[in-house]
Amino acid sequence: MTTLTAPAPRVRLARFRDLTLVPVIVLLLVVGAFLDPTFLTAGNLTNVLQQQAAISLLVLAEAMILIAGKFDLSLESTVGTAPGIAVMLVVPASAGGFGLGLPGWLVIPLALLVGAAIGAFNGFLIIRFQLSAFIVTLAMLIIVDGLQQGLTQGKTLFQLPDSMLYLGSATWLGLPAAIWIAALLFAAGIFGLSYLRLGRSLYAIGGNADAARAAGIRVDRVLFGVFVLGGILAAVAGILETGRLGAIGNEMGDGWIFMVFAAAVIGGVSMDGGKGTVLGALTGVLVIGLVQNILTLIGVSGFWQPVIYGGIILIALIISRIAGGKAQD
Repeated sequence: MTTLTAPAPRVRLARFRDLTLVPVIVLLLVVGAFLDPTFLTAGNLTNVLQQQAAISLLVLAEAMILIAGKFDLSLESTVGTAPGIAVMLVVPASAGGFGLGLPGWLVIPLALLVGAAIGAFNGFLIIRFQLSAFIVTLAMLIIVDGLQQGLTQGKTLFQLPDSMLYLGSATWLGLPAAIWIAALLFAAGIFGLSYLRLGRSLYAIGGNADAARAAGIRVDRVLFGVFVLGGILAAVAGILETGRLGAIGNEMGDGWIFMVFAAAVIGGVSMDGGKGTVLGALTGVLVIGLVQNILTLIGVSGFWQPVIYGGIILIALIISRIAGGKAQD
């Protein structure tokens, strides 16, 4: 009888931890409404969600990679480089392209392919040569960012195919398409990690890769796949951000990786692997987005905002570790 009933409290506790930041979100909504009457308007909240749609996909990607016990810092540079290279393969030389004359409808598949290639290269180096994921992806962040700057010569790409602009600017059922896309991908991530064997394998690998391998999990294949998926999600994020801004600049995605880790960590994803959920990471995204919006509405200088973000991260970490009964190394 004891063995049958013991897991239930742990499941309920895990679900409760997924919602740890919900009171914080409610508090931010109340504070925001008090500080500025426009905060709770439908237009402002929709704007917050649209602005966070792209970065939320990086959080989704990083959360899965962290759960598997690895890192990927290069997601930030993939955001700009994947759509940038894809656009250059399609647009004429006069618009900053390579002059290949490829059809415009190929731009999105090409961007996804570039993102997958970056993720695959990361996975190959990390798995095949047993290199540090942190160092490899840090180097790739620099290389991929430099690749975009070198190919574009520092110029912003303005003449974009309609298919690239559509997803970032279209409205579906009264909401921007980017919000629907991010929501669907998060729903898929929550379902996959909760109910699919592949998702459970990520937790097993992040918890103990040797034990996972002994249990018959193809650890190298799963890790390679999650890096490729991460690169694809970063490319989708780049497509959405490109459509929203209407251009691709060299600075697109710069500094995002810090916010990505912040959202994932305050959302309960462990840096040690094997712990955390996509739902928790999503609440982290919402907290960061609401804080950004409140600071903007009350006129806090952008120079001071990183100080506030850092303080929020530290406080959230302390609360999370106290609640979990374990200090983070």
